Amino acid sequence: MDKIGLTYNTEKEQIVIPEYGRCIQEMIKKLPEIEDRQQRTEAAKYIISVMVQMNPNIRQSSDYEHKLWDHLYMISGYTLDVDSPYAPPIPETQKRKPQHIGYQNNKIKYGHYGQYLIKMVEAASKEEDDEMREVLAYSLACQMKRNYLEWNKNVVNDQVIIDDLKTISEGRLVIPDETKLNTTGEMPAGKSQSQSKQQPQLQQGKKKKKKVPNLKANMNNPNNPAYKLRMQQMGKM
Repeated sequence: MDKIGLTYNTEKEQIVIPEYGRCIQEMIKKLPEIEDRQQRTEAAKYIISVMVQMNPNIRQSSDYEHKLWDHLYMISGYTLDVDSPYAPPIPETQKRKPQHIGYQNNKIKYGHYGQYLIKMVEAASKEEDDEMREVLAYSLACQMKRNYLEWNKNVVNDQVIIDDLKTISEGRLVIPDETKLNTTGEMPAGKSQSQSKQQPQLQQGKKKKKKVPNLKANMNNPNNPAYKLRMQQMGKM
């Protein structure tokens, strides 16, 4: 195939910032050809307005104008000479790679519960109040059961959760073996039964309203006493 007169994008210069497209890049490359500095600056401002239209999502940033001017310099290869309202970016800082934050090397024995839950258990085990520590133990055990079911959808034995809680807390958080753990956040069985007993008592206290006959709707009924009284007053009976 003859390629005379045809130009493919693969043969052109690579686009620096694809969000703005090749046309914006070619417009910026033409700016140095404008000899007058003031006209070159006005042309750069016009290109900035077109860049906003090409990438409107950049308006969500509070300093989007500063970013647009930085992008303008980056596309030009940091060689653009215009009167910018912001200081030109330094190429070394733009090309510098961010510092590696590293990976965590924490070894968790009970990975299915999660690292944060283990820390919560350790913090709750330091509680001095016995009653508060008992409440925290039950809440944490229920959360441990929910986290366990995220990894294993099968039914989990509550005794396994209770034993793990005791082991992680080093014996500070202890729950009776017969305790039933729930995963829905409902109250324990003892409290739910007391609430259910109160509901019939509240229903018994309500009195049913007596139905009052609508006399006005039955004024034309001959069997209605009010109808007979009205007829007597009119002298028809």
